[in-house]
Amino acid sequence: MSELITRQEPHIRAGGGGRPTEGFGDFDRGGRFPSGQTRRVYRTGMYLALVGISMFFLAFTSAYIVRSGLGDDWAPTSLPSLLWWNTVILVISSFTMEQTRKSLNQGLRAASTGWITATAVLGILFLGGQILAWQQLAGNGIYVATNPSSSFFYLLTSAHAVHLAGGLIALFYITFEAWRSRLGPAKRTVVEVTAIYWHFMDGLWIYILLLLWWWR
Repeated sequence: MSELITRQEPHIRAGGGGRPTEGFGDFDRGGRFPSGQTRRVYRTGMYLALVGISMFFLAFTSAYIVRSGLGDDWAPTSLPSLLWWNTVILVISSFTMEQTRKSLNQGLRAASTGWITATAVLGILFLGGQILAWQQLAGNGIYVATNPSSSFFYLLTSAHAVHLAGGLIALFYITFEAWRSRLGPAKRTVVEVTAIYWHFMDGLWIYILLLLWWWR
């Protein structure tokens, strides 16, 4: 009887009542949800977050347009030319982020590591470029309190920078995991959700830049 229990014990440990030997979700071994369900949960959460961010910036847009038509103290703010180069950098980073996702789906780990690293570097360059653009305005005597137009410029661009910095933190995490050779299929959902957010930040920046350029 004891020999029978001993023979059955490995099977009980491997698959009966405990954690499964193969992970299903994005938590490697012992994932709680099937991968498809995990992706739906995280995507839904991300889309809800993006709706909230959209409403936040739409409120700023409405206030910007209404305030521009009130009073005589509105002086158009000249956009630093550096902002257009920053836009190019961000668009390229969106491309490299998409290449990261595609490479990972194809099982090309080395390629995905290179693409995600490039995305993180471009994100840092974009934020650095934004700081330089603010410094250029300050060097020309244009500050937050100079006039309502400059106030909204700093408000919109800094709000976008803060949200993009949140995405950059996720990129740092993915890049760190990639260089540790841990960016496998189990991390695919993290990459896909981060890609959705990063593409949104790209589109949001283009919207803000066109708003500031067109409605001056």
